[in-house]
Amino acid sequence: ITDVLTAVALYLAIQDFNKVVFKKQKLLIELDKYAPDVAELIRTPMEMHYIPLKVAVFYLLNPYTVMSCVAKSTCAINNTVIAFFILATIKGSAFLSAVFLALATYQSLYPLTLFAPALLYLLQRQFIPIKLKSKSFWLYTMQYAALYLCSLVVIICLSFFLLNSWDFIPSVYGFILSVPDLTPNIGLFWYFFAEMFEHFSLFFVCVFQINVFFYTIPLAIKLKEHPVFFMFIQIAIISIFKSYPTVGDIALYMAFLPVWSHLYRFLRNIFILSCVLIVCSLLFPVLWHLWIYAGSANSNFYYAITLTFNIGQILLVSDYFYAFLRREYYLTHGLHLTRQDGTEAMLVLK
Repeated sequence: ITDVLTAVALYLAIQDFNKVVFKKQKLLIELDKYAPDVAELIRTPMEMHYIPLKVAVFYLLNPYTVMSCVAKSTCAINNTVIAFFILATIKGSAFLSAVFLALATYQSLYPLTLFAPALLYLLQRQFIPIKLKSKSFWLYTMQYAALYLCSLVVIICLSFFLLNSWDFIPSVYGFILSVPDLTPNIGLFWYFFAEMFEHFSLFFVCVFQINVFFYTIPLAIKLKEHPVFFMFIQIAIISIFKSYPTVGDIALYMAFLPVWSHLYRFLRNIFILSCVLIVCSLLFPVLWHLWIYAGSANSNFYYAITLTFNIGQILLVSDYFYAFLRREYYLTHGLHLTRQDGTEAMLVLK
């Protein structure tokens, strides 16, 4: 049921987002903000019509979603809450957006980083300029932050009244942050800290955990005009760098890939990376069986495929990020770039 709710929420969110994208694109064309030779990069209503359905189907039929459902993972509930948060944000409801973000944060902490893209999108919906010297910017930011913090405090207090104890805070958030359980999974933490000397562990736990939060500010600066793509990147970062990831986390950000289908022409390594992710997904159960049941392999084999799988995800997200920036540059500067001497130029991302 939760997976179906997630798919419906994503369908409605992307449907509304496509309308916003088309209106914005039409306005920029009327204002002559695009270069004259980029007609082939302009998105059409026919091209965008089936994207919401593709997103819903891509989520429901994704093998990672099916595996998460069969395993009865609570990740499906977290995905549903995040999906409704995305829907509320794109619909422009600051209150519901803050409430669902608080619920997602309450459950797994890491969705805290989605505060920035949600705020940027809501500011755009209200036509408030994103400038640090703007009073309206700070006023709306404080209002949204207050809604979010109040919702989170209310939820935590309700938990206290139900349990009559604060023990759930170290048991939930302390467990997520300190990573005491090193049971093998598809994440990056377990093997590294199993081999780590005890007196170094606190420092490296902090370093690993910072990875999830570290990219938020630079991405907010770079993608402040494109908060939904920023949200997609941030969800992907959470699914890769969180301490206890599951395949359900991967399914959520992969559901957004049809939204960026117009970037395929700019992707550099999509075929190789797709093969890497598919092969790694097939090898996970094989190496697990060889290690745990057959005893003919060891943890190094399983962690090697885990590391390869996560590197593949990182490169996939980086490829989409590069393709997005490249397309945006071409829209304003033209497809056919030339140097000052008239020779053809090559676009390089630095």
